[in-house]
Amino acid sequence: MTKAELRKQIRLLKQQHTAEELMMMSRHAIQRMEAHPSFLSAQTILLYHSLPDEVDTTDLITQYADKKTILLPTVVGNDLELHIFKSKSETKTGPFGIIESEGTLFTDYSQIDLAIIPGMAFDKNGNRLGRGKGYYDRLLPLLHCPKIGLCFSFQFLDSIPCEKHDIPIDEIITT
Repeated sequence: MTKAELRKQIRLLKQQHTAEELMMMSRHAIQRMEAHPSFLSAQTILLYHSLPDEVDTTDLITQYADKKTILLPTVVGNDLELHIFKSKSETKTGPFGIIESEGTLFTDYSQIDLAIIPGMAFDKNGNRLGRGKGYYDRLLPLLHCPKIGLCFSFQFLDSIPCEKHDIPIDEIITT
């Protein structure tokens, strides 16, 4: 199966669940994330602001913004910049409908303790299937911290197509 076909299949699986079901599953994954040793010990965390069809990270972002340094990616051209999230008032909607932080630019990637990464699908070897634009493919090589994928259980597969340049995720937390 090609990456494009797999993305289509995952979108169909997501459509089989109501918004309420996805929210309930999200809560379970977020609770697992909050209890994870890497999350508990991390002071600087790269997160992502979820789209409606992803594990909902909204509460995780806002709940920990005053306890930890939360970084959110911002699309700039073909790359992602990282900005510190302090409050909803310092956000804007980016080019793909994703809420982005307009906070202080963060460039010291060596200070990131944990990266929580979205994906269309993940497999048991840590391979990640993104949405196809390559933003995280360009960001992941710059990160030298634990990388945890966050997804619904139906997005966790035995295997997905990967290429030489793909950077595996260290662990996946599912619903």
